Amino acid sequence: MHIQIIGDLAKMPPVPPQKAEFPKFVDSLWCVYIVSVLAAFNAEFVTYPLDLIKTRLQIQGEQTNKNNNGKIGKAPYRGMFRTAIGITKEEGLSRLWQGVHAAFARHLVYSGTRIITYKALKEKVFKPNPQEKYFPVWQSALCGITAGAFSQYISSPADLLKVQLQMEGKRRLLGLPPRVHGMYDAFQKVWSSGGIRGLWKGSVPNVQRAALVNLGDLTTYDVAKRFIMRHTNLPDNHLVHMMASSCAGLVAASMGTPADVIKTRVMNQPLDEKGRGLLYTSSIDCLRKTVRLEGIGALYKGFVPIWMRMAPWSLTFWLTYEEIVKFMGAESW
Repeated sequence: MHIQIIGDLAKMPPVPPQKAEFPKFVDSLWCVYIVSVLAAFNAEFVTYPLDLIKTRLQIQGEQTNKNNNGKIGKAPYRGMFRTAIGITKEEGLSRLWQGVHAAFARHLVYSGTRIITYKALKEKVFKPNPQEKYFPVWQSALCGITAGAFSQYISSPADLLKVQLQMEGKRRLLGLPPRVHGMYDAFQKVWSSGGIRGLWKGSVPNVQRAALVNLGDLTTYDVAKRFIMRHTNLPDNHLVHMMASSCAGLVAASMGTPADVIKTRVMNQPLDEKGRGLLYTSSIDCLRKTVRLEGIGALYKGFVPIWMRMAPWSLTFWLTYEEIVKFMGAESW
């Protein structure tokens, strides 16, 4: 009898090890939001100096205000490395992180919103088959564009303040009076000169840029990761994350640079007493003047630092995001 029971037990299939149960909240949208913000903070701090250099490069060559002689001048040209060295020597090493607190404020809204919007659209609207790793490119692209445009629009005021803070060091070196003395001061002055509409100055090119960037970042990462895993034997590991995020950074930089140039110039221009721009009346006007006065190549000013920033930003963000969700036991991206 005992021998028969033992024999029956030997024939039974092995019991698979029990998977550790994690709290249900790890897959909720609010938890994804928090993880996205933490990953964005980490990526932003690591790559922020390149964003500052990119911003400085993008306004080079544009017309500035009239000087003391009543003539309109132009900002001098500097390359990426000369700009970086110039900021360090003339303003101090810490100035490479000037305005980073405004960037954090932006990502507190932007990064969390873009991820949960993309995830919600993908899972609740298009509802892909969970057994299939393939997600149609056109659906992913639509999710990426929508998530980028929506999240950027609601976070545009923080982006405006960041751009203005980034330019203060250069204004003071040129002998110009400072426009703002901090994030709160910048907010007050924008509000007093343009009201609530002033906080969304440059929001149109900003939203256009974000839609293109997230089409490049979210969509490319999502598609590239699943393409790599579907056509190779690689598991969902750091190597796959690095390969997918590298593709995402390159595509995002290529698609977003022209809109980023226009956005930066519109946001950085001085205003009259009625809150209207003194250099450009709209993003279309800025695009037309930039191409006419400086050539179409001006739309890709700052591409190298943008790409050099987006590649490590995307890599840092996605590695951080994937590592946190893996640690928490949630589903990977």
